[in-house]
Amino acid sequence: MVNRQSLLDQEARLAFWMLAPTFIVVMAFVVFPVIWNLWLSLKPVSLGDLRGTSLFEFNLSLVNFQKVFGDPDFVPVLLTTLVYTVGGSVLSIILGLTAAFLVHGEFPGRGLLRGLFIAPYVAPVVAVTFTWSFILDPQLGVLNWLAVNTGLLTQPIPFLSQRWVELDITGVRVRLPLALTSVILFEGWRYFPFAFLFILARLQSIPDELYQAASVDGASPFQRFYNITLPQLATVLSTLFLFRFIWTINKFDDIFLLTRGHAGTKVMTIKVYDYAFGEFNIGAGSAVAMVLFAILLLFLFIYFRWIVKET
Repeated sequence: MVNRQSLLDQEARLAFWMLAPTFIVVMAFVVFPVIWNLWLSLKPVSLGDLRGTSLFEFNLSLVNFQKVFGDPDFVPVLLTTLVYTVGGSVLSIILGLTAAFLVHGEFPGRGLLRGLFIAPYVAPVVAVTFTWSFILDPQLGVLNWLAVNTGLLTQPIPFLSQRWVELDITGVRVRLPLALTSVILFEGWRYFPFAFLFILARLQSIPDELYQAASVDGASPFQRFYNITLPQLATVLSTLFLFRFIWTINKFDDIFLLTRGHAGTKVMTIKVYDYAFGEFNIGAGSAVAMVLFAILLLFLFIYFRWIVKET
């Protein structure tokens, strides 16, 4: 009995030491940065103060949060962030779902087409943003040139620098946020391969017997999709939305390279950059980052409280 207890103690200590490196990495690269950012958000810290000893003084206040919440741009930037995040996430999943259905069956060149679908995701972000900027350019862009020469447009449209565009839909005037829509389209196009790979893998694991039984019962293609495919994909789709929401709300480089946050495309991450390196106010930038962190925590609570239960 003593030897058995000693063996269990040794296994417990071994398990602890094997988990210790992971624990240290998580504390060093996840927990500590969050705590340090919270500390900076409660202090009047400028860019020049980062080398000083004043960082460790216990002079905490809510001045940075008052500045952030009192900014007239806070609510518009927050709404833009949510629209951009939800729109880009949903669009990437829809495009990934469409692409997965296109290459699900057997046909010549399927492997090549799958490789082409992955290209936007593996291409360097600087290269693809430059390409999109060139395509959408009002003077040199090929899209405007084709639209004007074919009579679809009377004059070029600055897709990335015009905030609003008015559309006449069956006699109803609708204002569309043009630049924001353009960056959402870019977000959906660039990151749909991630959703495409997950959805395709799940599609290929659905038993064909389910579809054959449904066909025998007289189910239409739409009924088979709604009653078989979607329930089978529900968990994958909800997980993809979770990942894409987290990654998109933290996106900085895409919007910065496309629009610099102008024309109604300024999101929270751009606001962090503006405070920290535009106004040299590290404290206010950290406060915006903490607000972004709180939004993510709220989303995770809603996701695991209701969305996961429904799927």
